[in-house]
Amino acid sequence: MGVNALLNSLQTILNLIFPLITFPYASRILSVDGMGKFNFSSSIVSYFSLIASLGISTFAIREGAKYRDDRGKISKFASRVFTFNLASTLIAYIALVITLFVAPALHKYLTSILLLSISIILTTLGTDWIYTIFEEYGYLTLRNIIFKILSVILLFVFVRSSDDYLNYVGISVFASVGSNILNFIYARKLCDIKIDTHFDWKAYAVPIFTIFAATVAIQIYVSSDVTILGFLKNDYAVGIYSTSVKIYSIVGSLLMAIQVVTIPRLAMLMGQHRMREYRRVMRQLFNTFLLILLPGMTGLFMVSPEIIYIIAGPKYIASSTSLRILAFAMVGSGISGIFGQCALMPAKRERKNLISSATSAVLNIVLNFALIPFLSYDGAALTTVLAECTMMFMNYYYSRDITGFVFRDKTIIKNVIIDLLGCVGIILSCLVCQHLISSNVGRLISSVVLSGIIYVIIVLSLRQTTAVEMLEQIKFRIQH
Repeated sequence: MGVNALLNSLQTILNLIFPLITFPYASRILSVDGMGKFNFSSSIVSYFSLIASLGISTFAIREGAKYRDDRGKISKFASRVFTFNLASTLIAYIALVITLFVAPALHKYLTSILLLSISIILTTLGTDWIYTIFEEYGYLTLRNIIFKILSVILLFVFVRSSDDYLNYVGISVFASVGSNILNFIYARKLCDIKIDTHFDWKAYAVPIFTIFAATVAIQIYVSSDVTILGFLKNDYAVGIYSTSVKIYSIVGSLLMAIQVVTIPRLAMLMGQHRMREYRRVMRQLFNTFLLILLPGMTGLFMVSPEIIYIIAGPKYIASSTSLRILAFAMVGSGISGIFGQCALMPAKRERKNLISSATSAVLNIVLNFALIPFLSYDGAALTTVLAECTMMFMNYYYSRDITGFVFRDKTIIKNVIIDLLGCVGIILSCLVCQHLISSNVGRLISSVVLSGIIYVIIVLSLRQTTAVEMLEQIKFRIQH
């Protein structure tokens, strides 16, 4: 799982770096109009992609993980899920065609929308959930790297003027889902997929739509901050807050990589009623996750001004306060994800997850209207923290019979105390660097390096269990 977490982090970093390379080039070549056409067309297609995907991936990983050691059972299950996904994809395309027919304003974007819509069927054919079930992160990462490199080459060759925006659209589809055709072919090594309509569709539809509803609820409270901020304040406030959210999302996605790779393993163990092993993996997940999350949160809080200054520039320095507030949301988001995705979902309690998601969404919206008029973008950040923590507590309440042991486990409690002492070391290290170094770049680099070294020294010297185990594994691999 450690290797898988590393590979998933690498894939996440790659997905973040690729736009940083392509966007500046494309935006200069295609001009504002060309990029505007692309972004508008992409936003239209995204709604229909959501219809096609539903909650199928999460459902497939949860249910399929327990069958992965039986080729016959996993093949039957995968064929049914794939058939269900084909049906939802067909509905999405029908809805898209109707929308294009009844909305004349979209006709001038027809070609780019149709090109981008190819990603819908390719996503379905890609069956990424099969590779997650079998924990084939090595293949996914290698595939991603190759196609991202090819896409950069194609971009520089075929996007040379403002008239080439359709080439850019095609290359973007190739970069994101072009490899999915290979996925569909390679999947035969893992299971046999075919169209199978002879199954109880309702048994699949109920959990899938419940998961989908929870996803929509989460999307609502993720997006409502910016929307309400735009209505109640102005474009400046939206620009400031959007910058802090973007950086928060980047850091958060890297920290969550370890959680993602454990979901299929935990789903398999619970599905096979191997609860002793399930608790062992859950204990390991908690220890490892907090070992990484707490210093990540503390570091982001301490160096927020430097990060904002370097990434966005001095005009966005006001984003540093909202980014510092959002850093605390990582705890709620991360731990609620463990309770939700690693406990409630494998236990088939997706309706409980829907309740906590919907409650958090409503709370977030209400608090946005209450706090944004007085605190502006900082109020929007605070509502996100409160919503994430609400979801964390609710998910724990609904999964306490499964996950309650983590708060009684003496090793976990001891490790958390050590992690927090390490965070004190991070705070002191960053304060020293801020006092001694005037350059923003130098201050950021020195803060990250020094605090990282101090944190490692503290957790190892105080014998934080997971940190010591990691060190032993590194020594073993070096010796052998």
